[in-house]
Amino acid sequence: MNIVIIDTGCANLTSIQVAIKRIGYTSVITSNIDLILKAQKIFLPGVGNAATVMKILHKKNLINTIKNLKHPTLGICLGMQIFCDFSEECIGTKTIGIFKNCSAHLLKTTNFPLPHIGWNNISFDDSQPLFKNINKNSRFYFVHSYIIPLNKYTLATSNYEVSFSAVMQKKNFFGVQFHPEKSGSVGAQLLKNFLEMQL
Repeated sequence: MNIVIIDTGCANLTSIQVAIKRIGYTSVITSNIDLILKAQKIFLPGVGNAATVMKILHKKNLINTIKNLKHPTLGICLGMQIFCDFSEECIGTKTIGIFKNCSAHLLKTTNFPLPHIGWNNISFDDSQPLFKNINKNSRFYFVHSYIIPLNKYTLATSNYEVSFSAVMQKKNFFGVQFHPEKSGSVGAQLLKNFLEMQL
C-alpha cells in the first residue's frame, strides 16, 4: 500500500511515521504532488499554528492537490482544523475549505487551563469503521487550544468544559483533533482502522 504523510513542515511527522511502522506499514513523508496523488492512504498532520501551515502548503502548491484528493485522507490535530473554511487563529486564517461552513474557534473555558493537554475520552457510534475494536469512551491524547464546534460532519465528540468535534468525516476526508500517534494502543488501533478501511 502506498502511504503518504504530507510534509507540512511540522514537528510530528516522524512520530506519525514511526507509529505507522509499528502496526506493520511503511510510509513516506513528502510534498511531491505525483507521490501524493499515487497514494492510497494520506495523512495531513499539523502542529503549530494555522497561518504557518497554510503558508507552507501554498508555497508548495499543495492546496488544490489536497482539496481534490480521492483516496482516504486523515487530518491530525491542526490538520483537521485546516480542513475547515476558516480558523480564528493568527487573527483569522483562511484554510482549505473541505468541511464547508466550519471554522476552528479558540477553546473558551473559564475553569480549565489552555492549551488542553492530556488524555480525554471521546464518544462515538461504534458502527463506524474508523472505531472498529475501540471501546466506547476510550481515551486519546490531546494538545490544542482551538476546537471545531459540533457540526454535521462530526463523528465523535469530546468535552473540555465545552463539547467539541473529536473526529470528523466528509466523504474520503477524515479528521481527528487528538494525536493517535501519541495515544498508545487505542491510537494504534485507530491508525490501523484508517489504513485498512475500504471506502
